[in-house]
Amino acid sequence: MIRFDGFGGVALAADVAGPANGASVLFLHGGGQTRHSWGSALAEAAARGFRAITLDLRGHGDSDWAPDGDYRIDAHVGDIRAVVATLPDSPVLVGASLGGLASLLATGESAAPIARGLVLVDVVPQIEMEGAQEIRAFMTGNANGFATVEAAADAVAAYLPHRTRPSSSAGLMKNLRRRDDGRLHWHWDPAMLGDLKGLDPTAREARFTRAAMQVRVPTLLIRGGMSRIVSMDGVAAFRRAMPHSEFINIEQADHMVAGDANDAFNAPLLDFLDRSR
Repeated sequence: MIRFDGFGGVALAADVAGPANGASVLFLHGGGQTRHSWGSALAEAAARGFRAITLDLRGHGDSDWAPDGDYRIDAHVGDIRAVVATLPDSPVLVGASLGGLASLLATGESAAPIARGLVLVDVVPQIEMEGAQEIRAFMTGNANGFATVEAAADAVAAYLPHRTRPSSSAGLMKNLRRRDDGRLHWHWDPAMLGDLKGLDPTAREARFTRAAMQVRVPTLLIRGGMSRIVSMDGVAAFRRAMPHSEFINIEQADHMVAGDANDAFNAPLLDFLDRSR
């Protein structure tokens, strides 16, 4: 694990793998997740010769919580720009959900090129609000934490009934921390639930669409076929805004595509990375 200085001096934790001279790939997870959510993608990209970096967003995992509570989308964009400025080359940005929206803005709104490629994982400007509200309900539930990791696993299983439950809950501890109350809590700052405050849905969609229209680098959109966040209408609108983009639909995956279908996700991702060296 290494650390980067993000926007406003917030320290950001990351895992790095692959040759030091490999082409950079920066992975940015969704809200409420951590850098561990990418499954085997880090190792697979590194084995393919890339310098792969999975970043904990501010307020998540082992990254600092923002002391001023700044989790606006522009703060996340600032973090991406700060990390990219330290890299020896322009990376491919691979962003899921919140990480994807921040990557889209960082790429489309930068005066100078910031990335050599962009991968958006189950996120487009036109988000389905019913699905977004379901995610928020899960994230705001269990505010008092869990007595055991098994209780947390029960909550995940109820939220993701399509996913095979692991035989052991030990891996879930990467997403949990025991606080002073003695209970296990999700390892992110509850204050970040207001990360898009100040933008109503219409203005938000318009801004993301304008950014998409300004992206000139190769772009791949990967959708989970069971997603309740990204509809096929949303995909069509995105591709009208960015006609050069590629699109893959992974039928067996929900919103958390990389975790739902590691192999089915990694194959098109690695193909795109190979073509974007």
